Amino acid sequence: MLGAAACAANDPADGAAPAASPRTVTPVAGCSATGWTDPADLSPTRAPARCEKGTPAARPLAKKRKITVATGTLSAEYVAPLQVAVAKGEFAKEGLDVELKVLPTPDALPLLAKGDVDAQWAAPEAAVMNGINGGFAIAWVAGNFSPDPGSRSGLWVRLKDGESAAHVDMAGRKLGTMIGKGSVIAYAMDTSLKKHGGGLDRISFQQLGSADVLTALRNGGVDSAWLLDPVWRKVDGDKRYAFLGGQPLGEPLGGLLFGPNLLHKDPDAGVAFLRAYIRTVNTYFAGDYKSSPAFVTELARLMKIDEATLKSTPSLRMDWEIRKGTTDRLQRAYADAGVSEGAPVPEDRAVNRSLYEEAVGHRP
Repeated sequence: MLGAAACAANDPADGAAPAASPRTVTPVAGCSATGWTDPADLSPTRAPARCEKGTPAARPLAKKRKITVATGTLSAEYVAPLQVAVAKGEFAKEGLDVELKVLPTPDALPLLAKGDVDAQWAAPEAAVMNGINGGFAIAWVAGNFSPDPGSRSGLWVRLKDGESAAHVDMAGRKLGTMIGKGSVIAYAMDTSLKKHGGGLDRISFQQLGSADVLTALRNGGVDSAWLLDPVWRKVDGDKRYAFLGGQPLGEPLGGLLFGPNLLHKDPDAGVAFLRAYIRTVNTYFAGDYKSSPAFVTELARLMKIDEATLKSTPSLRMDWEIRKGTTDRLQRAYADAGVSEGAPVPEDRAVNRSLYEEAVGHRP
């Protein structure tokens, strides 16, 4: 499947991430001061890049372009900027007709590589990195979010006698999760586990449905669990459980993947898509967007979830930028989990920051 998709892509066989040729980058009003941050800044307190509200301004394409974006879900909060961009006409301002199509990542990935879908709202998971190694001409081109410091979405453990959050022996425990070892969350799990004598190679996994993870933790079916928003609220404050860590602060682990269509064949459309996405973040998600009751109501309607559930967790820190070395750290976790195929993919093949940099007018 990897070989067939790579050949069908009709692009560089090595899957290189950069666009086909150098592009002219011009300053963008409203983005010059804080529209870009140094990728090497890995501080957990780093403020995400922001342009002024309503910027970068739309630059409509000469010819209207249809773009299909695959996403694993439309009910998760981190997908909300795409839904808002569609609903508010931000993509339409660029001359883009964007369709959000729900497809599981394993199904969408070969379609992205072949050009049957244009973009994927996902993450550089093990399957993505293995695909690039196999010849897929795809790249991670923009981030999505990092958690609020007040969030406790992540690794929770049921404490044994004598244990505390500061001292838990995780080696040999069973972890319940909806997410397999090949997910980007493996990086965050590996980091938290190693602080407590574990590591992905020293625990066992039990993959469970979203409704079963918390139940299994509570009834002893598993010793620990990766609890997502807002499920962790059910055990927060209960002294029988401890939070060991979640996604690193200030470091997005997912976002937009582009295939050959937007990377090589029509990068103008790729930049236009990112311009609309970035403008949506700056206009509607720049800060604590849940402080607006009207916007929370609108989000709940778009996401088709309960409004009280949406309000029960802090706002995400929407962030279109990609930190330096994230794919290297992810791949080390995949290697620990035994799900890597081939040599590690260099960052310059897996990541392409040039399109979002062009959208905000940053010259390298």
